Amino acid sequence: MTSSATHSTDDLELTHLRLERPAEGVVRLVLDNPDMRNAMSDEMTASWVAAIDALAVDPTVRVVVVTGEGTAFCSGGNTSWIASEPDAGVDRLRTRMMAFYRAWLSIRRLEVPTIAAINGPAIGAGLCLALACDIRYAQQGARMGAPFVKLGMHPGMAGTHLLPQAVGLAAARDLLLTGRVVQDEEAVHLGLVSRVLPEATFVDVVQETAEGIAGTAPIPSRLTKVALQDGGHADFEAALQWEGLAQPVTLATADLQEGIRAATERRPARFEGR
Repeated sequence: MTSSATHSTDDLELTHLRLERPAEGVVRLVLDNPDMRNAMSDEMTASWVAAIDALAVDPTVRVVVVTGEGTAFCSGGNTSWIASEPDAGVDRLRTRMMAFYRAWLSIRRLEVPTIAAINGPAIGAGLCLALACDIRYAQQGARMGAPFVKLGMHPGMAGTHLLPQAVGLAAARDLLLTGRVVQDEEAVHLGLVSRVLPEATFVDVVQETAEGIAGTAPIPSRLTKVALQDGGHADFEAALQWEGLAQPVTLATADLQEGIRAATERRPARFEGR
């Protein structure tokens, strides 16, 4: 079902990025620089910031899917400017890199669930972008890695935080210190992705998952995302204290009553976020 409502994102002028609304509540951000394997150009970066800013204040959004155009998810940052400025000082480089990190990691500001649909290679900063999403599905054969050290640079874009959080410290050491890439069963085993899907069904399964999330009650969906962010609660008691407040908040909503009615009547619930 395609939504026909007018949204704040409709008038955005985006370069190397597409914003699509394939179903009600579902937004797809498509990295669209296929000639460069969807490398993060300056134009794409500026467009990304504008899109995330607009989505953050759009109440119609229930879930955001990030994927790549063509055969790659994202080959990482465009490092050509670094090679062209061999005499650049640390302060100049740090200022530019911090702005780049914060621009792309702004997806973590979204309160709605996010899905990285890794349709092809996700390398370096491209992998970090996927790691910044809540759920990661990969197409069979998609290669993922963080070969920063092979390029002579330290990992960036929160890779030393996001990767250990996803795969554990031992596996993160292996991946970051060797720079090797993984795919398919190993990626699932490590926890880098939740599922690997055949190319023939990849887009459909991701879309079905996104629509399923969009159909859940938005208030508990957002609160659950907050509860699980950055590895979840510090300890058991912290989890109980959070849930002791967050669950009653959702029990007091009209959506809770709708959910109970829908279950009783054996029909899909129509949640309105109130």
